[in-house]
Amino acid sequence: MVVRSVYGTAAVEWFLIIAIATIIVTRLYLHLTGYPQIGGGTLHIAHALWGGALMMLALITGWLFLGATARIVAIVLGGIGFGLFLDEVGKFVTRTNDYFYGPSAEIMYVLVVMILLISRIVRDVKRPTGAEALANAAVIAADGVAHGLPERRRRQAEEFLVVAEDKRFDAETIGHIRALLESSEGTPDRLMRLRDRAVALIPGFFRSPRWIPIVGWGLVLASALTIVVGALSFYFTGDRSEELDIYIELTGSTPATWILLLSGVVTLALALPAMVARRRGVASAWPLRGLRIAALVFMLSNALVDFALEGFGALFNLALGLFALSIVSYHLTQAVTSDGRHDQLRV
Repeated sequence: MVVRSVYGTAAVEWFLIIAIATIIVTRLYLHLTGYPQIGGGTLHIAHALWGGALMMLALITGWLFLGATARIVAIVLGGIGFGLFLDEVGKFVTRTNDYFYGPSAEIMYVLVVMILLISRIVRDVKRPTGAEALANAAVIAADGVAHGLPERRRRQAEEFLVVAEDKRFDAETIGHIRALLESSEGTPDRLMRLRDRAVALIPGFFRSPRWIPIVGWGLVLASALTIVVGALSFYFTGDRSEELDIYIELTGSTPATWILLLSGVVTLALALPAMVARRRGVASAWPLRGLRIAALVFMLSNALVDFALEGFGALFNLALGLFALSIVSYHLTQAVTSDGRHDQLRV
């Protein structure tokens, strides 16, 4: 039986965010430095090789070491490596090794969205089972034996054990895992301290719940506008451009238009029901989860396609997407914590 990890979906999302950021930073660096050649003479050490090396190190780190630190290191190394590898996809799909191959952004987009969708499907295909709750509690207990546990993760494991008890799993096994948790030494929660320090740097003005409707309806408006522009761009092709006072630039890139149109549809399908639910006073966390996925889809798709179409003008849209994602993620964490309900495999 396949058992899902409580850390899986968040790890995949951070892996993709780091990969996209790496692509943009790499292209910015190459643009500013005039695309230097590493190796000299007939040699050229492409940065895809560095990406492969980092992905190898990520795998080896995950194989050799246990614990949260090793997991975070593997995510960061893997994300940077995947971004460096993916950045040169144009060289792999063209006979001329064309780094600037136009559809590269579309290829990147398809891969990123496929990975994101697979992670979400795996997470949402069914509710967490008792076996998964028990296994995740055991993994946390094992970390505690090796490194100690911060109080937050101890509570998280205890909640998993309660789920396993409710589903009538073996009481003796649950008791052994609980004993391991109780015998684990307490450790500082460094990750949460780091997060709290980062949050403390954010002005209180931006932590206000009033930002949720601004961000949410902003996503609805942006996605609806994307759909309208995308639909018009298919109609007002080059031979009909004189019918418009302002020519739609997007018509020259049909694959990009399709991607942005699909992104707009998905974002609207997620953001609009979430905002309607919040307006009706739905108190559960699912509207915020929907907004978080919408912000993630909007950010990843627009960052890649806008980068291909507008170059570094995409950095503005990426910044907006990151802002929306951070606002929604912060309030989702607050909502889940205050509710005291930790459906951890589905956060």
